[in-house]
Amino acid sequence: MSVTEHSRHPRPGSPRLTRHVAPGAHRLEQAHVNCYLIEDQGQVTIVDTGLPATWRVLPDALAAIGSAPSAVQAVVITHAHFDHLGFARAIRDRWGVPLHGHPGDAGLAAHPYRYAHESPRIRYPFRYPASVPVLARMTAAGALRVRGVDGLRAIQPDEVLDVPGRPRVVFSPGHTSGHCALVIPERDVLLSGDALVTFDPYTTERGPRVVAAAATADVAEAFRSLARLDETEASVVLPGHGDPWRQGVRSATAVARRVGAR
Repeated sequence: MSVTEHSRHPRPGSPRLTRHVAPGAHRLEQAHVNCYLIEDQGQVTIVDTGLPATWRVLPDALAAIGSAPSAVQAVVITHAHFDHLGFARAIRDRWGVPLHGHPGDAGLAAHPYRYAHESPRIRYPFRYPASVPVLARMTAAGALRVRGVDGLRAIQPDEVLDVPGRPRVVFSPGHTSGHCALVIPERDVLLSGDALVTFDPYTTERGPRVVAAAATADVAEAFRSLARLDETEASVVLPGHGDPWRQGVRSATAVARRVGAR
């Protein structure tokens, strides 16, 4: 399997690399899940680890941006749901890359299918039948065979991480209890994880929003966390699902609040 450049119009769900979605940042998407490669002086931080199938195309993606596995110095997990933990164990065990995440998600990282959610998941394919092929693509990319990890290096609210890109931690719980977004002020970019997305796999709705209650632990807290994203004043938002948002974080959170919960 190889990664396809964005301009080549790949089939839905196939791996796709979009270079330079923000200064020094590249988007690697597969099966509707994003991970990001952050470059800094020849070194790389990976933000989130997608689904297991993405591991097979990661070397190609690194080569496409002129990098290599040896350049990867860190992985930062915004949250430990299975669809963001896909190749975390592989990159730690095979490449020796340390994994960073909030202690509030340590238990979930060890058991990525034991996640809290406010609404029953089973009803969503009936209410939103367009989600069935989306979930099928995620399953084909390994969504049901993600292995848990332990030993996350703890990150803390407002900490500037000593990893390439030096992102600052924006604690934004609700989607999970330990969810953290990352802001790189010098690049005017916010990596929002699933605190704010532009595509919801459970409903297939597009545009800024909080992920459906089928996968969100505390919807009210998730909406309260939008204020913390606002404080970053970032111009570009790179979400865990969906396309980048380039109209400023405050406009994105305003849309999310207006749309409400699903």
